Amino acid sequence: MSGAASHLYKVRALYKKILILHRLLPLHLKALGDQYVKDEFRRHKSVNSHEAKLFMEEWEAYATTLWKQAKEQRGTEGVHRYGAPLSEQKLNAFHEEQLGQLLELMQEATKPKPQFEVDENVDPK
Repeated sequence: MSGAASHLYKVRALYKKILILHRLLPLHLKALGDQYVKDEFRRHKSVNSHEAKLFMEEWEAYATTLWKQAKEQRGTEGVHRYGAPLSEQKLNAFHEEQLGQLLELMQEATKPKPQFEVDENVDPK
């Protein structure tokens, strides 16, 4: 496999892995996460190799963190927390546009619960 084909395979595999991991999230977080991942992967299609490497490392770390948190919380009652705090160093490395995206994401993720809950385990009649 050539270098470009190998990279494309790795990107697609990571993308699919993240979408599969999102199935472990509550429905409203899954929808938010899926849309964010799709937008981010689309936005980074034509970045240089250095940015692509950083992008892949960060999303791999995200997938690893999400897997560990979902595994730890499986079968437990109560409020589940996902994610990890960003270091000051990482925050300082963001561009202004990225900080704006991060703020939007935080606002969307911390909105009050929706008025109606969707129960995924109910069989349609």
